[in-house]
Order: sequence, then C-alpha cells, then structure tokens
Amino acid sequence: MTKKYLNIREASEVIGLKEHIIRYWDSIDPKTNKLRIDGISTKSRAGTRYFNKDNLKLLQNLKEILYENGDPNPSLILASKILNSKKLSKNNSNNTHALIDNDFAKKVHQILKNMRKLLN
Repeated sequence: MTKKYLNIREASEVIGLKEHIIRYWDSIDPKTNKLRIDGISTKSRAGTRYFNKDNLKLLQNLKEILYENGDPNPSLILASKILNSKKLSKNNSNNTHALIDNDFAKKVHQILKNMRKLLN
C-alpha cells in the first residue's frame, strides 16, 4: 500500500468486501444512535470515508470473524465484542485476563460452529 489513506472503493478491493457492507458496518445504528463498529474509517468534514492501515486491519479482522470459511455470520454485535476483547487482551499486561478473553473467543467460535451445523 503506497498511499496513506484509501477511499472506500480501494479499501473494498484490498479487503475483498463489497462497498455497501463496509458502509453498513461504518454506519450509525438507528436504535442506539451509535456507530455499529467504532474505528472502521476516518471521515473528512464532508463525511467521505478514508481508510488507513489500522482501519484496514480492523476490517480484515471483522471480515475473518463474520465470513469464516466463506459462510456469513450476521452477528455484528458478537463480532464487535470479540474484537473488543482482543483489544483488551493486547492492551492489558495481565496474562490471566488475556487468557480469559482468548478462552471466551474460542468458546464463542465453537458455539457458532455448532449453530451452523444445526442450521445446515
């Protein structure tokens, strides 16, 4: 990546997601009036979305959680919680807390896998 910031079209090509999905993740939930996932993009005063390396990493992590093995998992709230728990474990120097968050993520992953089997 040679540019410091990418527009949404360029970011969607790099990540491999459609633009409307990124816009949805970066939009405000009308029920809570909060961003669905915080930190996905950097916005100009005019509202244009731009993506830097950190934004692209967050998008890639979110994509991996929601589209595991190509199967979509619509639980954006669950993905947000997992991403936040990973941030906590990285920022927290207490290894016990990091292990708890990692165990939580593994349990959630296993539950989702079992739910997918039941639905198919």
